[in-house]
Amino acid sequence: MSRDAAEVDAGKVGAAEVEAAEVGAAGGVAGNPGDEPVDDSALSPVPPALSSVPASGDRRRHPAPAHLRFFHGPMNCGKSTLALQVDHNHSRQGRHGMLVTQGDRSSEPRISSRVGLSRDATEIDGGTDLRRLVRGRWAAGHRVDYLIVDEAQFLTATQVDQLAELVDQWHVDVYAFGLTTDFRTRLFPGTQRLLELADDVQRVQVEVLCWCGLPGLLNARVVDGAMVRSGETVVVADTAPAELPGTEAPAVRYQVLCRRHYVLGELGPTPAGPGQLALP
Repeated sequence: MSRDAAEVDAGKVGAAEVEAAEVGAAGGVAGNPGDEPVDDSALSPVPPALSSVPASGDRRRHPAPAHLRFFHGPMNCGKSTLALQVDHNHSRQGRHGMLVTQGDRSSEPRISSRVGLSRDATEIDGGTDLRRLVRGRWAAGHRVDYLIVDEAQFLTATQVDQLAELVDQWHVDVYAFGLTTDFRTRLFPGTQRLLELADDVQRVQVEVLCWCGLPGLLNARVVDGAMVRSGETVVVADTAPAELPGTEAPAVRYQVLCRRHYVLGELGPTPAGPGQLALP
């Protein structure tokens, strides 16, 4: 071995000895028989694997910003599908959520989508206090890190205020999904209040098409095959006629139209074809 190589090896050994001595002085972890045992409480705690997504209990002890997010759009744009996807993404990271809905298309306490996805949910109505609902889950020993609210257009303004309180005072993330307007092109009360209070408002980007091929924006109510512009604000129905055998109730459904054909009241092409005058 050359003299230069020997000096390099000696330098490495010396540096290793200095480092070991420093570590031993810092906490007695060098492994020498005379060292004091390590006090684990003095070491920095190892962060949990999911510390980037804090649980509700951790958030109450160490408040972190929660958010009220509102996703809206017309019928058929995938709001319920997105709600279930958000729930899946959070639950797979170890978070615990609560799902609520009212007036689901299945007529059951579920969040269901037209692509076949569904999950059990808690059915609420206009008199439900959402704060007490969540606190009741806590009192029963269940964590609630986030709240999924489907059909949020049916919420009252007071209930939207309660959601904001859950976010601000209790650090619960809230994700609300609902229709933008009713069949008269007016904002639902719940939608209006969410637009006023939500930290983040997003229009669902899945494009719905009118029968003419233009983007569909407005929900038309169709009763016995004819478009109507008056009636009760809330009539639960799907985009396909409800089958009511043995009854004389009118068949009610909804159809998404572009603005032009909503104004004209046209649910499909005329015999003369789109853009052409029909001759008598």
